[in-house]
Order: sequence, then C-alpha cells, then structure tokens
Amino acid sequence: MLTKPVLLKQNSAMLTKPVFLRKLLGGVTLSNKVSVLVAGSWGTALASVLADNGKQVLLWSRNEEQVQEINEKHRNSRFLQDMVLSPLIVATNSLQEAVEDADAIILVVPSSGMREVASRIRPFLKKDTLVIHATKGFETGTLKRMTEVLADELPEIDAKRLVVLSGPSHAEEVIRKCPTTVVVAAQDLGAAEAAQDLMINSYFRVYTNPDVAGVEVGGALKNIIALGAGLTDGLGFGDNAKAALITRGLAEIARLGTTMGANPLTFAGLAGIGDLIVTCTSQHSRNWRAGNKLAKGIPLDEVLDEMGMVVEGVKTTKAAYELSRRFEVTMPITNELYNVLFEGKSPQLAAQDLMGRVRTHEIEEVASDLATKVLK
Repeated sequence: MLTKPVLLKQNSAMLTKPVFLRKLLGGVTLSNKVSVLVAGSWGTALASVLADNGKQVLLWSRNEEQVQEINEKHRNSRFLQDMVLSPLIVATNSLQEAVEDADAIILVVPSSGMREVASRIRPFLKKDTLVIHATKGFETGTLKRMTEVLADELPEIDAKRLVVLSGPSHAEEVIRKCPTTVVVAAQDLGAAEAAQDLMINSYFRVYTNPDVAGVEVGGALKNIIALGAGLTDGLGFGDNAKAALITRGLAEIARLGTTMGANPLTFAGLAGIGDLIVTCTSQHSRNWRAGNKLAKGIPLDEVLDEMGMVVEGVKTTKAAYELSRRFEVTMPITNELYNVLFEGKSPQLAAQDLMGRVRTHEIEEVASDLATKVLK
C-alpha cells in the first residue's frame, strides 16, 4: 500500500491563474482553498485526498461536536474511527465561511438535501468557483440528476462546468491511501481536467469523461443492484446468483441510462461496471449491508435506523421505478426490489418471479431484430 502521496507534475506557470481560465489559456490550474460539504465518511475521505495534495480544506458539518472533534483531535470518529486527519483539514459549521473564499467546492450531500444546500451556498459562491459533486442518487419527486439540481439552484455557474465525481471508491479504503481510481465528468473538458488536477495523486487516480448523464446514472443505479446483492448473499443464493444479478443489473442500468442520453460505453467504465462490482461485493457498502439485513427479516425502517447513515439505494429504487415507467424501459430487477422495499413482497418470492420470467434473448437488439422480422 502507498503511504505517502506523490503529487503529479503540473505546469507551474499556471498555478496562479483562476480555475475558470484554464481552458482558455490551455494550462493547468490547481485550487489552493477547497471546501467539502459535508463531513460524512466520503466527504472526509475526499478532504484527506485534498489535504495530501497540499490544499487548505474547509470541511463543513452541521454538528458542532463533530466540528470540535475534527479541529481539536483531528478525528471524525462517527464515520471513520481510528483515522487521524491532516491538520490542513479545518472544520466549520458556517456555510458562508466554508464557501465564500473557496476556489473549488465538493458537494457530498445526500441527494435529498442537495437542492437545499445548493440554494443556501448561492449567495456566497464566486462565479468562477469550480463546483464538483460526489453524490449518487436522484432527487425525489423531480427525478432530476444532481447536476440538473445544481444548475437549477446555481444559475451563475455555467452548467457545462458542473462536475460529477464517481467510481469504485469506498471511503474506508481511500482514507487509508489504498490505490483507488475514479472518474470526473463535465460537459466542459477544462472543468473536468481542473477537477482531475485537483485530486489526482499516486494513490488516487482520476480519469475524465464528457458523459455527465452516464456517470451520474451509473453511480446512482448501482446502489439498487447492491441492495439486491446484499439480499442475495443474505439468502444464501451463492456466487452464481450474484454474478447473474450484477450482469443483468448492468443491463438495466445501461438500458435506462442510454434512454436518458448516456453513452453506453460509460457503463463499461469506472462509473458503471467498476462501481457496480465494488458495491455489490464489499461489506463496506451501506447498500449491500442494508440488503443483507433485509434478507434476515429485519423491517426496512429498523434497518435504516440501525445503520444510522444514508442508504441512497432505497430512495434510488423508488426513483428508478418511476423513471422506468416514464421512459417505458424494462427493469425487472429494479421492479422486484421496489416490491420488496415498498410493497411488502418477500425476497424469496421476488427471486422466484425473476427466475420465472418469460424467456428472452440476452442481447436486447437480437430480440428486437427478431421481432421486426416476425412482424414483416
């Protein structure tokens, strides 16, 4: 394991230029003051990456006790026990203090709170601030992706420069400097590369991608399949069943994602199969753990209370269920998980119904071509 981060070489002549000018000037810029909202496990891990890269990091939390612990003891024991944080990370419970002088902000807010937090930071945000989010989910009700929510609430920021960060990245491993790869996506390549430059180092490799929709959809929907993987393991169905779940789950993700404008190749990358594998196979995964508890017969409300952390896959299952109907996309795994979570269906019966579906071809295009020939 790498214990000391190594910063990659940058164009030092550009370091003093505003982030907004990086594409125009064709150079590399690195922000020096970065704010991370909020101080959960993933936000704290990203703050640690930034601190390892020499950045001054303001980490926002609503909880005064958490702020005090981070500043005085350099720990965030609620989310990442036994990990000592860099002294470059300073916590605050003031959004204004966190945002007003930041060259870049990273929003790691639950999807249900993204609009509220974005609205609150708007008065303090500089127009050339690099805005990145690392949230995996859809907004309840509107079913909007997070960059769409940010575009609504931050009209002064060019929507093409809004960045999403996603990929296979458990906070517990990132903060221990385990080798990790992620992807950042923005319509504006300069913004994506600015985010890449901000975070990349010898243990945290960052790729760029122009497909914002694909990266966001992949990151959100994999949580649904992870819930299913936890159920599958909890019911003792074995490796064959979980491999099938992951594979057919990826097909559902790609089916809905491409309908929503994503590039199908994105789902073969870090935000697709990469994130899906790690979330479905690791006990670090909140969604896997939630599914595993559900398999033991624990009611959903008790599972969520017991975990004490946001389990995005639950709300995302409902959102994806509604999106599948809006876009008329077939998503049998998602539908069955919706029935288990919200309609009281037993996981065993859901699995039985999935296995008993009408036989079909694996590749949808084959089935479509055959149907066309029959109709002719």
